[in-house]
Amino acid sequence: MADLKDISTIEDIKQMVDSFYGNVRKDDLIGPIFNDKLQDRWEPHLQKMYNFWQTILFDVRAYSGTPFPPHKQLPVDKTHFDRWIQIFNSTIDSQFAGVITEEAKMRAANMAFMFSHKIEYFRNAENELRNSSKKD
Repeated sequence: MADLKDISTIEDIKQMVDSFYGNVRKDDLIGPIFNDKLQDRWEPHLQKMYNFWQTILFDVRAYSGTPFPPHKQLPVDKTHFDRWIQIFNSTIDSQFAGVITEEAKMRAANMAFMFSHKIEYFRNAENELRNSSKKD
């Protein structure tokens, strides 16, 4: 097998994102969540992800926004984020190797950890608020 190259161009990012989300869409755990949320809006989502990863990995101002809010109301927990990382890492490792590739995996893992904990925090806070209002 030929040596894998590192992620170095926007075309590499597109390949990474397209392959990853192709695998996500077929996954029995997280696929239905993404497919239900995005429905026929996959193209704009993929474009946003190209811009996001270009900003993260190449320090190019292609993405502006806040990635967490769209995920806050999704029916996901740590199990879903663990699967997301598993798919991300296996997809990227099958196509790329190098410093930028490792950076992408580290950034994805950090993001999954943060999103998972923030979602859990907000859900717990909402449950506590609901429970305290029932006592009144």
